[in-house]
Amino acid sequence: MKRTFLFIALMAFNMTAMAAKKTVIDRIEPTDWYVGLKNPQVQLMVYGQGIRDVAEVTTDYPGVSIDSIVRLDSPNYLLVYMNLRNAQPGTMTLKFGKTKVNYQLKQREMAGDQRKGFDISDVLYLVMPDRFAQGQGHNPQLKGMRNYVEDRTKPSLRHGGDLNGIREHLDYFTELGVTALWFTPVLENDSPDSDNGFSTYHGYATTNYYRVDPRFGTNDDYRRLVDEAHAKGLKVVMDMIFNHCGFEHPWTQDMPSKDWLNTPEWLSEKKDSGRDPMTGFGEGSEKSRYLQTSYKLTPVVDPYAAKVDLKETTEGWFVPSMPDLNQHNPHLMRYLIQNSIWWIETVGIDGIRMDTYPYAFADAMAQWMKELDDEYPNFNTVGETWVTEPAYTATWQKDSKLAERNSYLKTVMDFSFFDKLNQAKHEETDGWWNGLNRLYNSFVYDYLYPNPSSVLAFIENHDTDRFLGNGHDTLMLKQALALLLTVRRIPQLYYGTEILMGGTKEVTDGNVRKDFPGGFPGDGHSCFTREGRTKAEQQMFGWLSRLLHWRQGNEVISKGRQTQFIPFNGIYVIARQYQGRTVLTVLNGTSKPATMDVARYAEVIGSTQRAKDVLTGRYYQLGENLQLKPRQSLVLEY
Repeated sequence: MKRTFLFIALMAFNMTAMAAKKTVIDRIEPTDWYVGLKNPQVQLMVYGQGIRDVAEVTTDYPGVSIDSIVRLDSPNYLLVYMNLRNAQPGTMTLKFGKTKVNYQLKQREMAGDQRKGFDISDVLYLVMPDRFAQGQGHNPQLKGMRNYVEDRTKPSLRHGGDLNGIREHLDYFTELGVTALWFTPVLENDSPDSDNGFSTYHGYATTNYYRVDPRFGTNDDYRRLVDEAHAKGLKVVMDMIFNHCGFEHPWTQDMPSKDWLNTPEWLSEKKDSGRDPMTGFGEGSEKSRYLQTSYKLTPVVDPYAAKVDLKETTEGWFVPSMPDLNQHNPHLMRYLIQNSIWWIETVGIDGIRMDTYPYAFADAMAQWMKELDDEYPNFNTVGETWVTEPAYTATWQKDSKLAERNSYLKTVMDFSFFDKLNQAKHEETDGWWNGLNRLYNSFVYDYLYPNPSSVLAFIENHDTDRFLGNGHDTLMLKQALALLLTVRRIPQLYYGTEILMGGTKEVTDGNVRKDFPGGFPGDGHSCFTREGRTKAEQQMFGWLSRLLHWRQGNEVISKGRQTQFIPFNGIYVIARQYQGRTVLTVLNGTSKPATMDVARYAEVIGSTQRAKDVLTGRYYQLGENLQLKPRQSLVLEY
């Protein structure tokens, strides 16, 4: 009896002591939130030593109620689900036991259906912030960030580009004629860098989902960049990653719950000290328990897929330094969904590019897309779907009849176009399969897409060899760009193509991510101005700029019907037609002169006698056969 009384007394004493102890909260995510969303519920992820065991969470803010509190496996996280259905903007007070925290509820700048994303009328320009330009006042060594160094002589280390550098050159993009900017990820990537090939300058190893990487700038710098881009008629697309995070994210060091990551078993056996930044393994790691993704995406749609193959694709880690997130954990998925909404509302981005899309669980990603589509029906997201077969890509597009479930993903990336074009550039176009026949044979499968006008095409990006490689074949480059910018696709360019930047991945990815000339202090050669460009660079810049400005607002390209002709005598012809206007893209796919038999194209030429080449301003007579030079490109308008 005395023992029972003593036990009860000790318990009462401990509970009183815990109640009296002030709870320390390190941070709350999202950092603030918005009223007026269709989904009135918000999840708060609260970080703090022992926060899980706080007795209660309350608020007396009008219109706000606490739906639920979720206590996870780790004692250092607490999830609070609040309902804001009847709330107004203002500062609310949350009580965690005896600890009070102010939390901001904000007014939205506009309704969700007023936000318009990118579409086929746009041309996206892909920029890697670390490699494009450095703004005034840049600090090359910030305190508080893990070991890193800015060294432009090393292709795999940081070079010091930032958001202000991009902002200071917005006029360059408008001069060129693009209409939307896609930046590789700008969020914090606080992992230690090394010159052995591993560095996170590329941005794909997030360590804080609510903070711009300080080496690029601040959240306010990002907002200022987006605002000034909008003022100049430029949209901004944000690169996000839901499949994985960075190894130095707090979730990896202290998992909120046991199933927060996919196949996390080996983490419990690793040693934090001595971790190899290249591999992610510590000195005591059990590598045999680490599951590497196969990088093979076909099991996700394969009707005959083995379970082991599907598991390796969706649950394997991209690399050991990028832990694989488990989107089947509903609390994690809610966190990610909210994060995308927060950046739309806070910064005003016009679109999202989702990295490694099929590696994540398809049902969870569909949930994300459905919620985004409901809230922002005119917004747009493009998913990276790196398989070169059109049937695979089409399966991922919203409303596809090929898929078991609707992905709600409006835009997919056309890796078939990229692949076929990069094969064709080395070949002569014959009467069957080679050369530009490859492009013809790719477009014939557009019937698989629910919306071919919402497919994003490109000739190169930050993960591929440059189209020029280490050469200077500008004729084939012009063919590729003429095709890209006139077919029924959303086109995407890669920074520097317009000034003939080349490179291959043979030694390192950094060689296809070189610095833009003139973007950094000390550069003697600047390509941001006509005067700074060489004659060859200016010729390419002027040619592409002319085509891009012509494309802007051109409804024949954005709305026109597409007709393609089987390559004949080495010549590939595609017509776009809208409201009595026609654009004819004519490509000589051979290294020899060729004759275009205009009679063969009578169904799109009709009685037209003369057409203007928008690339040169020259007029061509269509009442007679056209003589084409080797690899010549024409974009005829009539």
